[in-house]
Amino acid sequence: MLSLQHTRRDFLRSSVGLAGLTLPTFLKAQAASIPRRRKAKACIVIYTWGGMSHYESFDPKPEAPVDIRGEFKPIKTATPGVQFSEHIPLLAKHSNKLAIVRSVHHNDGAHSGAVYLNLTGHRPEGQIKAKGRKNWPSITSVISHFHRPIAGVPGAVRMPYSMYDNGRQMAGEGAGWLGAKYDPVLMRTPGGEPYGGVSRFDDPALNLKLNLKKRRLNDRLTLLEQLDNGLSQKLGSETVYGKLDYYRQMAADMLLGSPVREAYDLETEDQRIRDMYGDHIGGQSLLLARRLVEAGVPVVQAVCSAGDLAGGGGDNWDTHRNHFFKMKNRLLPVFDRAVSALLTDLEMRGMLDETLVVFLTDFGRTPKVNGNGGRDHHPGVYSMAFAGGGVQGGQVYGASDTKGIEPASGACSPADIHATVYKAMGIDHNAELHDQLDRPYIICDGQPLPIV
Repeated sequence: MLSLQHTRRDFLRSSVGLAGLTLPTFLKAQAASIPRRRKAKACIVIYTWGGMSHYESFDPKPEAPVDIRGEFKPIKTATPGVQFSEHIPLLAKHSNKLAIVRSVHHNDGAHSGAVYLNLTGHRPEGQIKAKGRKNWPSITSVISHFHRPIAGVPGAVRMPYSMYDNGRQMAGEGAGWLGAKYDPVLMRTPGGEPYGGVSRFDDPALNLKLNLKKRRLNDRLTLLEQLDNGLSQKLGSETVYGKLDYYRQMAADMLLGSPVREAYDLETEDQRIRDMYGDHIGGQSLLLARRLVEAGVPVVQAVCSAGDLAGGGGDNWDTHRNHFFKMKNRLLPVFDRAVSALLTDLEMRGMLDETLVVFLTDFGRTPKVNGNGGRDHHPGVYSMAFAGGGVQGGQVYGASDTKGIEPASGACSPADIHATVYKAMGIDHNAELHDQLDRPYIICDGQPLPIV
């Protein structure tokens, strides 16, 4: 068989060239012989609410002064020359699947602005509020606009609850000016030990565990009336009527035969797989995320943290106090096991190449440890990661400086991260969408990183 892996010089010297095959024809055949990566069909967004420390995760600084490098040691990974923190040993074995970005930065040190910026890719303008229709749409909403699911399958799902800071719900998780149709559907994770601390369940969530076996519900209207009882009491917002109708129609579709209903029932999963993820809501949420994308949901967001930061109390990544204890004993073990299980599971099922996994967080943590044994907010530089979905693993993009204070190379913004996600998902990051008043907006003002 003729090998097409030749240079132009090889071509001119070869019998192929002498046989009369023109160079353009040869190069066309050569290009056709090179396998092309397919665009990702689905995306799973893993959000570490509160701001994950880059020092104790993907960007350890063993050569920094002791008051900066902290208590943890670095460990080798499956990628030569790349080190992770010692308390994510399972993820270290998966580094060949990960593209680590160590040079993300912005200038918003408040949780409200930072979560909005990282979820929408845009800086907050004026007074933002949760569920506001003037907000920029979340990355999940934008993806769902371009990746339409089949009937009875939501375009986007988020779980297991909304994000709050001391009782105030955060803006950025909804569809904003795209409209209620593109709001991600909120689902409760049906199992697992909860994160310690405060998590709020104020927002309505679809209940896919209604017992429909007692009688057949072939009458769609009867089912819709039943669903009204559960939803109408909770949706006390300005968009109540339109949003209620949208949710009840979707709930009816899912309960009357959608693959999403089966995906939601974690009891049907092989027990060995469930055990691999761990009996914690962090792990069971990522298992549910895998089952949902397998059922056809284009994008799923999973918050791997307690829902309310509550001043840094509880199991969240806002580690102003007892930073090293919380990271070692409460946060990193769950994160390490759950994410490693997800990558293993996707790979075993042949889904990793078509499923983009994205790690997002508010910001990093300060170089200096404060008087309460914690690290404070630090948007000056932080780390995130990609896996699957056409992203080349085993690489690191950008670098922080020797003390982890600011980017040393490859500085990039949350908007650039979004542009990279869109590229991997086959979405033009310069695409134009229109709001409910038909005003045009370019979805992203960043540039894709050269990792896809």
